Formats: sequence, C-alpha cells, structure tokens
Amino acid sequence: MPGHDLSGRTAVVTGGVRGVGLGISRALLGAGAEVVAVARREPPALPEAGGRTARFASLDVRDAAAVQRFADGLDRADILVNNAGGTPFLRLADGDARTHAKIVELNLIGPLIMSRALYPRLRERPGGGSIIMIGSVSGIRPSPGSAAYGAAKAGLQSLATSLAVEWAPHVRVNTLTLGMVRTEQAHLHYGDEEGIAAVGRTVPLGRLADPSEVGTACVFLASDAAAYITGANLVMHGGGERPAFLDAATVNKEDPQ
Repeated sequence: MPGHDLSGRTAVVTGGVRGVGLGISRALLGAGAEVVAVARREPPALPEAGGRTARFASLDVRDAAAVQRFADGLDRADILVNNAGGTPFLRLADGDARTHAKIVELNLIGPLIMSRALYPRLRERPGGGSIIMIGSVSGIRPSPGSAAYGAAKAGLQSLATSLAVEWAPHVRVNTLTLGMVRTEQAHLHYGDEEGIAAVGRTVPLGRLADPSEVGTACVFLASDAAAYITGANLVMHGGGERPAFLDAATVNKEDPQ
C-alpha cells in the first residue's frame, strides 16, 4: 500500500540482526527503508530484502557515550525500533542483584538512551519521526522467572507514553507488545517441534507469531498510515492466554452454540 512506503527513510533497529529484530529489519528493507542494524556482534550475514542489505553498527545500547557517538555519526534517522532486549530464566531470589539490574538496563535503560540520543535526528524529518518500543506481554501480566524483565517492559511502555507527549508533534512514540514469537532460538525455550506446537496450541490463534509478522506491524507503525497514532500500545499476542479458570471449571466445558 502507498501509505506503507518507507522509501527515502532511514531506520535504526537495535538487536536487528537475529530473531525478532531480523524480521523487523527485513520488513523495513522490503518497505523501502534504509536500515542500520545495531548489535554488539556482527552476524555472519546481514539482513536482506528487496534487493538491498542492511548496514551494520556494533554498539552496546547501554553505553550512553557510545550511543551518542553513533547518533552523531548518522546522516539522518527517521525511524528507531528499540528491539534489543531479552532475559534468561532467573527467579528474583536467585542470582545476584547486579544480574537483575543488568536485565533492567538492557530492556529499559538502553531504549531510553537510544531514544534520547536519536531524538534530534528524528525530529528533523518533515512530518515527524517514529519510535517503536518492542514490549512484551511480560510487562502487562505476571512474569514469574523473569520479574526484572517484566518490570523493565512495563516501564518501557510507560516511557513510550510519556515521550509521546513530551515529543509531540515532532516524533511519534508507540509500543508493540509481543507474545510468543517463533525465532531460531524457540527450541531453547519450548523444546523440540512437538513442544513448540504444544505451546502454540495454548494461544487462541493456535500458533506462535513469526518475526515477519512483527516486522509488518512495525512497518505500519512507522508509516504514514499511522500518522495519527502515538502513545499507543499495539498488543500482538494471538489472542493472549486462555484463562486457567476455564480449564478448572466443572461446568460449560463445551463451546457455546
């Protein structure tokens, strides 16, 4: 669709070389954007789509000085996707306090640093720039085993709504809150193909999301089709999770007719 054409725009995607970030980078490339994929280590192959290849920048998004140097070196930036993040399974009483703090730094402080550093570039775009925070359902429901991560993602959504007000009308800021996504590392979380399929059946739509679908949503939020959308939270979780009480109840086991 013409409204989704990102030709002539430059997008920075943190964590943009694998997993969900790879899907986002490919989708933005396919929509016509130039993409700068940011990660700490360069991958064997860079994201490609539409006959073009992303540029790579080695960067730790938690390092404010390094991020500022990166931002100062950009000719332009029209779109920022704060995707870098993640967590191991770690209960809050386990591990040391610094480990939990580092999880918060990666998932909340990193996006704050990136957004602040790129803001002068983003606001220069005629019609305004766009920031997309990649959130998680862990930030909108209990997150046992990843409490620091869930808290950081909840904070990320709050940050997005505040920046949407502070930086309007020059920069739109939205959150894309993800449920389970099938990446190349899905087996580490869900086991073999049978395990992945079993987990997918717990989702109302019957499967995990594909990174390309996350990318498509990012293209929409970054495009002129979303020109009046800011401060919003688009929840992309396939319908969420079936409430446990439905399985525990002894009545109404059958679907209503």
